[in-house]
Formats: sequence, structure tokens, C-alpha cells
Amino acid sequence: MLLEGNSWKFGDNVDTDVIIPARYLNTSDPAELARHCMEDADPEFPGKVRAGDIIVGGNNFGCGSSREHAPLAIKGAGVSCVIARTFARIFYRNAFNIGLPILECPAAVAGIKTGDRVTVDAAAGRIKNLTTGAEFEAKPIPPFMQEIIAAGGLIEHVRGKVKNSE
Repeated sequence: MLLEGNSWKFGDNVDTDVIIPARYLNTSDPAELARHCMEDADPEFPGKVRAGDIIVGGNNFGCGSSREHAPLAIKGAGVSCVIARTFARIFYRNAFNIGLPILECPAAVAGIKTGDRVTVDAAAGRIKNLTTGAEFEAKPIPPFMQEIIAAGGLIEHVRGKVKNSE
């Protein structure tokens, strides 16, 4: 799974209300949520983010509530991957459940700034800042979690397993 996009960098403790403000939680439609993704942190983000772009965050990315709206908004906005120093535990699980790849890599967070062009090989845990040439190693996404991402999330993964067993 090779991903490439421009980076959008945010700081520490980006909570789920920053990712998708509570005032927009009257829907779970990813396209609608995407129109407001990260707007309280960067009002230009929803209009400028492009398919394949990568969010880079600090410590405790995705803290706050347990709702899946936050990773849904990010994925709906076309973001291909989130790299952070650390993730809040429930966000980590929700991201994989909806098929959004995420990687913890403090060195990459320190070495990437907004606008840098980045590639991510999630299966191998390799991150490269194409703008600076710097390379970073993250813990690879385990194969069973790669299957969940490839299927589009946990529900689709299970549907595929059930269908194949019939």
C-alpha cells in the first residue's frame, strides 16, 4: 500500500471536536463531514485538501469522544493516511475500523512540515519526505489490519469473509 500526497501538519492533542466540530454531527455521511473536516484548526483545509493528502499530527491525535465521525471526516476528505507521534486509543481503533491507515512515527512528525510532499509505504512502515529527501521508519501495519484497510473497513472485511465462506 503506497500512498503519496501533500502534508497538512497539526499540533498536539487534536481532539475529535477539532477534527469534526460537534455542530456537524447530525450526519454520518463522509462527504458531508468532509466539508467541515479540520475547519476549526484551519478554515482553509476543507477547500484545499486533495485526494491522497496526508495529515501529520503531534501527541494524542484524535483524543476526545469515541465517535467514528472524526476518522470518517478525514477519510471522506480524501486524506490517505495520518501520521502522528501518538494516537488516542479509541481514534486508533476507529481509524482502522473505517479503513483509514494511520502510523505512529515521532521522527516523521519532527521532519515533515505543511506542504511537504510525502510518500508512505504503510505495509513496510516507510515514510519519505520527497521535499527534503528525509526517510523515516514507523512500525508497519500488520497484514491482518492491511486486509481491513484494503476492504474499506472492518464491516466490509467481515462481509467479504462471510461471503467467501458461503
